[in-house]
Amino acid sequence: MNVAERLQEIRATLPEGVQLVAISKYHPQEMIREAYAAGQRLFGENHVMEMSAKAESLPSDIEWHFTGHVQTNKIKFMAPFVHTIQSVDSFHALSEINKHALRHQRVINCLLQLHVAREETKYGLRPDELIQLLTIEPWRNLTGVHITGLMAMATNTDDETLIRSEFRTVRTLFDQVKHKFFADDPSFNTLSEGMTADYPLAIREGATMVRIGSAIFGERAY
Repeated sequence: MNVAERLQEIRATLPEGVQLVAISKYHPQEMIREAYAAGQRLFGENHVMEMSAKAESLPSDIEWHFTGHVQTNKIKFMAPFVHTIQSVDSFHALSEINKHALRHQRVINCLLQLHVAREETKYGLRPDELIQLLTIEPWRNLTGVHITGLMAMATNTDDETLIRSEFRTVRTLFDQVKHKFFADDPSFNTLSEGMTADYPLAIREGATMVRIGSAIFGERAY
């Protein structure tokens, strides 16, 4: 199957209301153009410089989502065009994004990344750190960023019970945070979780956005 056919196959499995971000990191622009021609507009990248190079030459109506770890010294390169930064894991990162967004007279959507997986190598806020950030830090004063939801990754395992439990934890936190901090903000509606191996489980546990790469583009060309 080609990119368009794989994309159509994935879309057929997504319920109404679940958005698809096609993770295109390490894949050539030609493959992104194939997905674009098939109607895909949301693309995700993990490396700022790769995403910036692609954004310069690909259609301007692509909605770029950054899903890699946020390095504050790289924010300036994506601030002019990035639609959503899905991996914000500190108030410091949020403040830096805000600073660069305001320089470009933009508002950048941000998802707060949660750490619920067993692997210590994954980034993200622990549940108590998430609540602490939203309770203590003056994030409401940052006019260049807009927090629109949460992002998480489950443990890389074949244990579906564990994966579903982690996704359920994130959904519970999402509902709590929505009720306590964003009750008057209808745009706080994104729960980004689930990748190629586990996205059906994520959807069953309430994900509103999934991030799929290899099932669309094939294995990465490192």
